[in-house]
Amino acid sequence: SEWSVYLLRCSDNSLYTGIATDVSRRLMEHEAGKVGAKYLRGRAPYTLVYHQVVGDRSCASRVEHQIKRLTKREKESLVRSPAQFRSHIHAISSA
Repeated sequence: SEWSVYLLRCSDNSLYTGIATDVSRRLMEHEAGKVGAKYLRGRAPYTLVYHQVVGDRSCASRVEHQIKRLTKREKESLVRSPAQFRSHIHAISSA
């Protein structure tokens, strides 16, 4: 199945990075709070600011890890420039 990487903007303006096969289902899980990420607790509402299909789970995990290593400023730059974001993801997934 195809995996996507996604970024959520939280109510405190932080950015959360995750992976999923179905981003809309995963957002509902986060909002329900039962199988959502611990980081998101108390940070609702969330806004999906980016998502991109990246391939298999292994590739999605690599991309997620690289994005999580970026500074907030770098993540904000990628969110503002989707073309740059796609090329950044492509470089990671091709490695």
